[in-house]
Formats: sequence, C-alpha cells, structure tokens
Amino acid sequence: MTAEEINLLSDATPLAFCDGSSVYRELATTYNTHDIGYFILGPSGAGKTYFVNSQTSKDWIDGDILWMKTNAHPDGEWWLKPLDGINEVERRSDVITMQAKKLGFWIIGSDCFSIIPDAIVLPDWETHKKYIKSREDNNYDGGATSEHLEGVLRSRKYIESFAEKGVPLFTSVQEATASLAKKAEQSRS
Repeated sequence: MTAEEINLLSDATPLAFCDGSSVYRELATTYNTHDIGYFILGPSGAGKTYFVNSQTSKDWIDGDILWMKTNAHPDGEWWLKPLDGINEVERRSDVITMQAKKLGFWIIGSDCFSIIPDAIVLPDWETHKKYIKSREDNNYDGGATSEHLEGVLRSRKYIESFAEKGVPLFTSVQEATASLAKKAEQSRS
C-alpha cells in the first residue's frame, strides 16, 4: 500500500510517538511550570478558556492549546464524531496530559478518557447553559453550543463520576484553580 492510499483510508493523519521536548519548551515560554503538575477537568462551556485568557499570571494552560500543539487533537469538530473517534482523541489527550503534568504544567480542559483529574468543575446547570449561550452569542471560539446540550449533559455525568472516586468537585473554575494553587503552596512548605 502506498502512502497516498493510506491517506485516502483515513480522515486523520497517522500518528507516531516522538521527542516532544521542543513543543513543551515552547509552551513553557508562555505558561509557567510548577513543582507539581495539575489537571482540572470541566465540560465544554464551563468557563475554562475564559479563565485562562483572563489570568494575569500564565499559570494555567487551556488543554485545547496543549492538545492541538501536540497533535493529540485533529483539526475540525472531532467531538461531534461517533463515540469511537471521540474516545481515540481523548486517549491521545490523556497521554499528553500526563506528560505535561510531569513537566509541571497546570492544565484545565474537557478531554479525559481514563486518567484521574486533580479536580473537576461543574457549574450548576442553569449557570452552565448561560455560559454556553453567552459564548455562542458573543465570542464563539469552539465547543458545545445550545444545540448540543444533550452531549453536554452526558459529559457532565461522566465528569461527575470522578467525584464518586474522591476527586474534589467545584462549581467554578476560579474555586478549583485557587484550591490547587493553595495545595501546591502548602506542598512547598
């Protein structure tokens, strides 16, 4: 089979593991690294990107930036694909998340297949729907829209399952990030 035939069989570029040092070094020029890495999981539209873009000190990186930069995420609206395709992307994202945590990055995102996050964020449902609608109407940058609320509810249910495993649950990104920053500070003492 030729390379051209392989590309025709798949809508995604075949991946290979390689040395990602240069990618992580580049990210570390924009985002702070820490003694310990963290991962906060929250559903689409929970305020993650807004928080990351509003922070004065670049302590937290939006998982989407990390996952796109490392090619764990394909181009396009992959989250609307069948479940097998979504699971594949989320498994790739897990590998990248774990590597970034080892390097001391603080990541906040919505992709998680099987790793255990350090905290989860679930705004109350009415607030969450308002966040999604506001993003949709004012500064849409991707992610779930009002027509995808059923998928958001499924995501919330999955994320909530981590609370049953002892992962701290917060209703806002600000609460979760403050709690983990405090935990990091206490571990240095």
